[in-house]
Amino acid sequence: QVQLVESGGGLVQPGGSLRLSCAASGSIFSVNAMGWYRQAPGKERELVASQPSGGNTKYADSVKGRFTMSREKNTVYLQMNSLKPEDTAVYYCNAGITTMQYSIIDYWGKGTLVTVSS
Repeated sequence: QVQLVESGGGLVQPGGSLRLSCAASGSIFSVNAMGWYRQAPGKERELVASQPSGGNTKYADSVKGRFTMSREKNTVYLQMNSLKPEDTAVYYCNAGITTMQYSIIDYWGKGTLVTVSS
């Protein structure tokens, strides 16, 4: 009953910027924690940034100072600046959501591809 949809991925040159968006929709009572993960070719999925409910945003060391996560209601954004080729990955949105039936469920988006290449 709940869907997370990522958008904003694409091809960008090194040093460029992209902004990813993740919108939660459906039978939602509230959106709690939200975050971004990524999976590069041949690597495991890793945390990029997350904001626990009522907590501070945490960033992976590899993106600190370059990426900024923000949240507006049921949408989370990831502003990515000074992009590097090693940032190339499929980026996934994650959210802990309380549904209208008062079930707390962890949801994942299907991912959006970010390719950083010259």
